[in-house]
Amino acid sequence: MQHSYKQVNSVIAGLASILIAHSAFAQSLYEMPQAIESRVASGENPMGDKGKGGQANGGRKGAATVPIKAGESRVLAEANNTSGTVRRIWMTFPDRSPQMLRSLKIEMYWDGAAKPAVSAPVGDFFGIGLGQKVAFESVFFSDPEGRSFNCTIPMPFRTGMKIVMVNESKSNLDELFYDVDYTLGDKHAANVLYFHAHYRRENPTTIQKDYEILPRIEGRGRYLGTNIGVIVNTKEYFNTWWGEGEVKIYLDGDRELPMIAGTGTEDYIGTAWGQGKFANLYQGSPVADEKAMRWSFYRYHIVDPIYFYRDARITMQQIGYLAPHSREDIIKNNRTLYRAGPGLVPMDTSKDGKFERSDDWSSCVYFYLDKPTNNLPPIDSVEKRIAGL
Repeated sequence: MQHSYKQVNSVIAGLASILIAHSAFAQSLYEMPQAIESRVASGENPMGDKGKGGQANGGRKGAATVPIKAGESRVLAEANNTSGTVRRIWMTFPDRSPQMLRSLKIEMYWDGAAKPAVSAPVGDFFGIGLGQKVAFESVFFSDPEGRSFNCTIPMPFRTGMKIVMVNESKSNLDELFYDVDYTLGDKHAANVLYFHAHYRRENPTTIQKDYEILPRIEGRGRYLGTNIGVIVNTKEYFNTWWGEGEVKIYLDGDRELPMIAGTGTEDYIGTAWGQGKFANLYQGSPVADEKAMRWSFYRYHIVDPIYFYRDARITMQQIGYLAPHSREDIIKNNRTLYRAGPGLVPMDTSKDGKFERSDDWSSCVYFYLDKPTNNLPPIDSVEKRIAGL
């Protein structure tokens, strides 16, 4: 009976914390801050200037969209000599093909920095990998009907910001609809961090070399999570399961061994025993195509924050599993598989087991950092980003 009381008290305490958090949020809705201005940048008013929106066609929807020709870039929003916070980004455009979603690049600059803190293909940045649009909702990103892009990650800046779209495709983007919602005048404490996002792809990954979701980043910050895309190497591995690899999170001086080690790829995103299609607040797999052997999935660390004070590196192992239903093609085509473990030791393909493998992995990682720039390399060329889509 005493144990039951403890369980009840624990539940009550949990509910109380939720109510307190909700009350604080509700109170903030009706509290008026001092000297903070609301702004929205759009195609007609990219600087968010007061009294400058809706001018075209006598104010009767004359410039709802902007074009970005092939090879050109456009500033979507900009603020100078002021502090503030980007609070929401929404956009849509007619050509949402995988090639265009990987060819359009979004970049974000904080406090006049010459190097972008955010550099990623539009599709991958907005939470969908592999350029495959589907309806979904997560804590940071959403697409209500598979036709738009929404981001609500708060992005503070101290002296200015600039958000740029670059069309690296060979086709003109005739219509871009967008809003960037932000505030000016926010007073940020010394411990407030800058938002960063970084895209990368390995096609193929190197066998027995873990895929780097986040190459080693230096500084003090918080790992927010990642959106990952996987295209299985069906020519080599057919329909075998690809997701036995464990996430490894190296923090503050970890080198050979990580601080945090997971139990499996689908385990990392909160599911188990394979990976179907789902979309939850903090984890999901909006794309789970077993016929094409393609997956796109995400995990965001909100209730379980990952802080670092010196450096951080996040990886995922490339390990598969051979099961009875996937053994026939491997044996018939005389494929050699190497068992998971040190060295490259051929496994007995007549038996079940984990094996080392190499597939096509891509990702967009999100993190906060104590500086407006990072030490990560530029993203791949557009040719490498769109290959094989």
